Amino acid sequence: MIPDKKEHPKVKTNLHPRNRHRERYDFKQLIASCSELAQYVKLNPYNDESIDFFNPEAVKALNKALLKHYYDIQYWDIPANYLCPPIPGRADYIHYVADLLGVNNNEKILTGNKIKCLDIGVGANCVYPIIGNKEYGWSFVGSETDTVSIESANKIIELNPSLKDKIELRFQSNPKNIFEGIIQKDEYFDLSICNPPFHSSLEEAQSGTIRKIRNLKNKKTSKPILNFGGQNNELWCEGGEQKFVCDMVFQSRKFANSCFWFSTLVSKQSNLRSIYSALKKVEVLDFKTIPMSHGNKISRIVAWTFLKNL
Repeated sequence: MIPDKKEHPKVKTNLHPRNRHRERYDFKQLIASCSELAQYVKLNPYNDESIDFFNPEAVKALNKALLKHYYDIQYWDIPANYLCPPIPGRADYIHYVADLLGVNNNEKILTGNKIKCLDIGVGANCVYPIIGNKEYGWSFVGSETDTVSIESANKIIELNPSLKDKIELRFQSNPKNIFEGIIQKDEYFDLSICNPPFHSSLEEAQSGTIRKIRNLKNKKTSKPILNFGGQNNELWCEGGEQKFVCDMVFQSRKFANSCFWFSTLVSKQSNLRSIYSALKKVEVLDFKTIPMSHGNKISRIVAWTFLKNL
């Protein structure tokens, strides 16, 4: 017996208006683009086609299909247990910061490779630069403290000719530095973006995953399975998101003239107070908080600048 069907809206209105992923996944189209996805698509209890979002391999296959179908990425892969980001949420960040750049350009969206973006912690997946380049033609520098991530992202760039010479990766040898050692002398970025580690310890990351599974599946579990993967440096750092973002704010002061809009995701609303305090201490000219929501998850972008004009 099929349970009472939930009414799903045809358009995910909580996503940015330019986000390509506002409509429900068309699995037939996605499988036509990437046949590997087919083995993971099954009918759910409501008789709708879907995948098991708790299966890391299924999530990775969905990402491959989305990147191929919507962004013409012919090769995309990540090493086992590395972060496999949800594409619609990453696209939302890019679209909202495109709007942010447009505020200083008479509300006109800036496109082309003269717009230069720094992705702090580009990861093995290279997703932000892919979407930013494909949607707006921006050029990217991606920084990373993990050599395996650098190798993986470089392979994605090399095996997709359309990305060559548009994304450059730089290794950060000192994990305590965010901009130092990455931004070069006399270099200028229109924008920096970041998806910081959320948790302050591995235990916190695991307990968060267990809590999420219990809420979604209504089942008790003591074994965390990270469906979107993630290495230690991707998921947690000492002091967690709050300390990481505050450190970024304080370090950005030294590079006040090297980047117009600094920005970062902030997942926990409780961290905003400390971040706003840090922004006041470094005397930013302006800062903005841009709300975002994906399904049940509420998040936001915090952006700040020391400069008057792009």
